[in-house]
Amino acid sequence: MMILIDVGIMKKKVFMAMMALFLFYATVIKAEEKQEHFKGKPSETIEQAVSNFSEYNRKLSSILNQDTLSPRDMQQVHELTYTLENALEKINSTLSTLSDTLEAVHVSSETGDADAMQTEGMRYLDTARQIIE
Repeated sequence: MMILIDVGIMKKKVFMAMMALFLFYATVIKAEEKQEHFKGKPSETIEQAVSNFSEYNRKLSSILNQDTLSPRDMQQVHELTYTLENALEKINSTLSTLSDTLEAVHVSSETGDADAMQTEGMRYLDTARQIIE
């Protein structure tokens, strides 16, 4: 029994399969590029970071509280997390600095250095009040 293979048909099938894979990967890469390039709102100051954090957490909550999430909802969450990440980065760096400032207040209170305690204490309070009253 001899099986004849039409080489022309095989070439077309291989070509079509390769084109389908190419189009699939091109679509995936394009979607990843689109998502990776979204930057979100900046949080250059602590006030801006706290404001963005509050606003975008409300937006996230609103989306997540729906019974059913659509692909559009997923995209919105994806985009708003960039702003939340920017805000958290600024908040975390500010809190780290704030912790160091509070430690300076603590040490100056232990050593009886009233000038340093007052200076560092005011610095601490100025920053802390920007985060929460």
